[in-house]
Amino acid sequence: MPRTVYFLNGPNANLYGLDKHGTYGSASFASIEACCQGHAAELGLTLDFRQSNHEGVLVDWIQEARLNADAIVINAAGLSYSSVPILDALLAFDGPIIEAHMSNIWKRESFRHHSYVSKAATGVVAGLGALGYRLALTAVAELLKEPQQ
Repeated sequence: MPRTVYFLNGPNANLYGLDKHGTYGSASFASIEACCQGHAAELGLTLDFRQSNHEGVLVDWIQEARLNADAIVINAAGLSYSSVPILDALLAFDGPIIEAHMSNIWKRESFRHHSYVSKAATGVVAGLGALGYRLALTAVAELLKEPQQ
């Protein structure tokens, strides 16, 4: 049976690709989603790919994932650096959590060097653009495999 992954994207991720010379490159949010959906299918995962500009919606989705998902990949975007409610919701989730960022947050402004999401994350992928999203899904697939006996 396919394992379900919630891939949650925070504020402004829907604007990816609008500034091809900007921090996040030229790939549109829709094209990144399509790439992730294809990669998830190759990995035998069912992917629920979502984006919201609202903190409470992300918290609701994380809580929903407790009943409906085996893992979470999250790019909380700007909320990574400020949201204790997102952290608290993630800490209540039992499966693997991968934090993913398109940019290398440690090469950016100093306020981005501390992520609340990281405290709940199993691992972090950052700075690899859309490739990082695919790698996050690959990591989830590996983490969800049955233990070898």
